[in-house]
Amino acid sequence: MTYHNSFRYVVAMLLATWALALMGANVDELIQSFDKKQNVATANAVFQQLDKEQFTDELLAFKPATNADTLRQQVWYWAAEWYYDQQQFELARDYGLKALPHCKTGNNRVVEGDCENLLGAIFIRLSDYKNAAIHAKACYELDRRSGDPDMMSSSLNTLAKIYMGARQPREAEKYILQAIDNAKKAQNPTRMAVIYGTANEIYHSLGDEQKAYDYAKQAFDINMRQGDKSSAAMRQVGMASALLWLKRYDEAKSNLDAAIPQLRADGNLPSLGVALNQMGGVMLQTKRPAEAVKYYREAADIFVKLKDYYNESHTRLGLYNALKDSDPKAAMAEMERYKALKDSIYSSETAESLGRNSAELENNELQLENEAQRTSTRNAILIGVAVALVLLALGVLVWWIMRRRNKRQNDINEQLSANIDELREQYRQLHLNYDAAMATTSGKHEGESLNDSDKDFLESTVNVVNELIGEGQIDAATVAARLNLSPYQFRQRLSAITGNTPQAFIQVIRMRRARHLLDNHPELSVSDVARLCAYNDTPNFTRAFKNAFGITPSQYLTNR
Repeated sequence: MTYHNSFRYVVAMLLATWALALMGANVDELIQSFDKKQNVATANAVFQQLDKEQFTDELLAFKPATNADTLRQQVWYWAAEWYYDQQQFELARDYGLKALPHCKTGNNRVVEGDCENLLGAIFIRLSDYKNAAIHAKACYELDRRSGDPDMMSSSLNTLAKIYMGARQPREAEKYILQAIDNAKKAQNPTRMAVIYGTANEIYHSLGDEQKAYDYAKQAFDINMRQGDKSSAAMRQVGMASALLWLKRYDEAKSNLDAAIPQLRADGNLPSLGVALNQMGGVMLQTKRPAEAVKYYREAADIFVKLKDYYNESHTRLGLYNALKDSDPKAAMAEMERYKALKDSIYSSETAESLGRNSAELENNELQLENEAQRTSTRNAILIGVAVALVLLALGVLVWWIMRRRNKRQNDINEQLSANIDELREQYRQLHLNYDAAMATTSGKHEGESLNDSDKDFLESTVNVVNELIGEGQIDAATVAARLNLSPYQFRQRLSAITGNTPQAFIQVIRMRRARHLLDNHPELSVSDVARLCAYNDTPNFTRAFKNAFGITPSQYLTNR
């Protein structure tokens, strides 16, 4: 692009942004503007407003040459996230489905998995469990291929929620127990709190109220330690639900009295509706039906607005019980509404569809295992030959590129810190201790310690990974080459010791480094931390951090 054209583009973009600002354009209007024009200027305007709303960690801006598919992928995916956050679930669904085909291009499993996971959550909110299961299953298959226990725990949790919503708690229990196992391996307390919250719902449905209460209490304790009052309020609703069935009415009311004002302040309508239902139940059990009606009426208004037929059915049944003595006619109207909702939510087609999805998921897991065995052998030969030829033919070019990259990275590092070598040693010790512990618990049988050879291998691997991160680029094949191993040999040995794939092992080190930098270096911006962890752009780093810890880097800094 010539200087003249670049200048014209900048002027046009500034004028477009200025015009939209004068019109008082909000996120909805800007998204609609992008739908019509689908150009760089309107895409940038959308992300400027999202940044202004503090919805994204940092401003995402596109260059003039950005292709249309990338624009559609980013704008429509974030539009789905926006509308989901605004509890406009039908719009969120529409934009998520528009974004999905574009997320599937480019062979980026993380982006594709994020979109599938979001759609699964959206369809749960719409009580469309058939489609929720389809997208959640697709997300789990992508996560399973990645070998990342934290991502697997997230998609398994979504599957558990789907089967829970479809009145199949035994099936949900199977998935939530797998999710808990993976979350423990990932050592992510934020994710663990979410999964414990789902376990609370499942065991409440199964009638094991003490176990339901225990899981909700564990989730509540984690959220309180993190200073997350909004999530803690949701856990109190789960605790109250179990306490109600345990006939500990005073404790249930105390939890709800604390939770309801917080949920109102947050605008968390789904959880507020459930809390009001629970309070109605407390009023009924303590012989105060008139007060129960008040809570149930407010809950009904919320669930009608959200089109949450499942929870509305519970509200209608509560209203029937609260009104049957004082107003039999109104009570019968509520009973009729309850029956209609119950019949419409769970058709035999939905149950059969979910049963098929469950069977397909188990079958796909077996196929993945078999495919991995076949692929690893075939790829070992092909990769070995390809690597040798590429290294021979492109050695000089790679050296030249790396020299330029190193110079650029060194310039950045000099500006950020004069003590980067000291920091690297801290990272090495920190991650070596962590990965050795992970290897002992994951890759060996319980009680079996690492031998000297395994320890040396792990130490060498961690050193190489940290060196490559410092150079600004990291991948499993390069790590293997530095260790004088083929990719196949490296994968086999690392998996035998740690139980993890090379990609998952490397990702753990990068994320631990990111968290260490955020904890100990407040002078660094999120984009600085992204560069020091070998990410070329901040959005990809933000997405990886959120997958690892359940929150964005900015939210992590705020919670800290």
